[in-house]
Amino acid sequence: MKKFGLLLAGGLAAMVLLATVGPMIGMVISLAIMYFVFKKFMKSESTGSKIGWGFAGFIALMAAAHNAPAILGVVALYVLYVVYKKWNRSESPLKEESDPFMNFEKQWNELKQN
Repeated sequence: MKKFGLLLAGGLAAMVLLATVGPMIGMVISLAIMYFVFKKFMKSESTGSKIGWGFAGFIALMAAAHNAPAILGVVALYVLYVVYKKWNRSESPLKEESDPFMNFEKQWNELKQN
């Protein structure tokens, strides 16, 4: 039953991710443009060029705001990562660690190596 829940969550996250690929690409491009415009804005010395770069930065900021659904795509990507990690986890990872004799053997081997 746990695998079914993971499959359902992973499928839903995959659909959301596929639906937001376009806005994610747009967000990356607009943020890259904003970065370069900011660098040019800081290097410019005249008032006219500062106004021009500020206007270009404002347009890039509006383009980034328009692609806000890309945040859902990033969340969906994280959910897919978590589902992948939980899917591949062994069924009983705690049994091995909670067994006092296995812990004793590990510590004994570490002491013998030192």
